[in-house]
Amino acid sequence: MKYLIFFDESNKLDDTKKYSYYGAYGGSEEEIRKNVQSVKKILKLNNKTSEFHFTRYKNDRSIAPYFQLLHHIINSKVRLNLFIVDNDQALKMAEKRNISTSELRSLFYIKIPERLFYGLTREKSFDYDEVRILVDHSDEYGKFRLYSQLHRQMNAHSLYRGKSYQVTSVKPKQSDESIPLQIIDMFMGMVVFLIEKSYKCIDDDKPVVKSDLIYRFLMQGDNINKFQDQIRIFRWDGKKEEVRRVQLSSYLSEFMVFKSQYDIREMNKLNLLTLANPDWKTKQLREAMDYSNNQLRMLFGYKDEISGQGRNNHMMSRYNYLFPQITPVPEEAL
Repeated sequence: MKYLIFFDESNKLDDTKKYSYYGAYGGSEEEIRKNVQSVKKILKLNNKTSEFHFTRYKNDRSIAPYFQLLHHIINSKVRLNLFIVDNDQALKMAEKRNISTSELRSLFYIKIPERLFYGLTREKSFDYDEVRILVDHSDEYGKFRLYSQLHRQMNAHSLYRGKSYQVTSVKPKQSDESIPLQIIDMFMGMVVFLIEKSYKCIDDDKPVVKSDLIYRFLMQGDNINKFQDQIRIFRWDGKKEEVRRVQLSSYLSEFMVFKSQYDIREMNKLNLLTLANPDWKTKQLREAMDYSNNQLRMLFGYKDEISGQGRNNHMMSRYNYLFPQITPVPEEAL
C-alpha cells in the first residue's frame, strides 16, 4: 500500500517576518486520488479553471469553489501537520553560532520536514509499505539537496524505529500542477491568517473577504471541531528541546467572536437600509454599505441570512447536488 506526503511552506525563514510556517498533508494513494477527483468536480461545477491559493483569494466571486473545497476536504478525514518557527529566535541562534541565514535555512529545511513527516508516519493506524513524498518546487531546495537528504533520513528513521515502510521517492512538484499542494496552501494560509489576526484589518476589503470565507466554512456543520481535530500545529521557539503543541481553540474563539460581532453590525446596517429603501437595487445597497465589488457575495450572504435562508444555503445546495449525502436512518428505525 502506498502513502503520499505533500510538503509546502509559507514565509521564508528570514528577518522580514515574525514566523515562518511549514505544512505536510498525508494520505493513502487512494484517498488522495479521490480528493483530487472531487476537487476537479468542484472546479467543473463552478466553471473555475485556475488553481486554489489562499493569498490569491482577494475577490469573493470565487467563494463557492473555495468554500466547497475546504468543506469537502475537512470532511474527508484529512490529516495535516503544521510547524511554526520563531524567526527571531532562529536568527539569534544563527548569529550566536556565526551561521549565515542561508546555512540556517539549509539546516531547518532538513529538520522541519522530518518532524512533520515523522508525525504522519507515527500514527497508530499507519500501515503502509511504501511512502512517496512530493515537495512544492523551489530552486533553493535543490541547492540544499533537500530531496536526497530527506530520502535517506526518512528511511534511516523507518529502519531505526522498526517501521515497515520504505520511502521510495522524494520529488519536487509545481503547485499549479498539484491539487494536494494547493490543499496544504489553503489550510496553512487560513491558520496563518488566524494566528496573525489579519482579520482585524477591516479597512482593507481583501482581509474582509478572506474572513468571510473562513467564517462561513467554520460555521458549516461540524467543520470548526474537525478543523481543530485534524490539523495539528507545533511551534519551535528555540527555548526548549521539545517543540510545543499549539492549540487552535483560543485563536478560533477570538476570531469567531470578532467576526460574529462584525457581521451583526453589518447585517443590522443592511436591514435598516433595505427597510428604508425597498426599491434599491443591489448596486445601490452595496455602495451604501461602502462595499467594493470584491464583497458582492458577502452582501448576498448577509441578505440570505436576514431572509432566513442561511448564508451558505446556495453553495451547499450545489455541493450536495454534486456529492449527494445519504440520509441517516433514525436510531428507532434500526
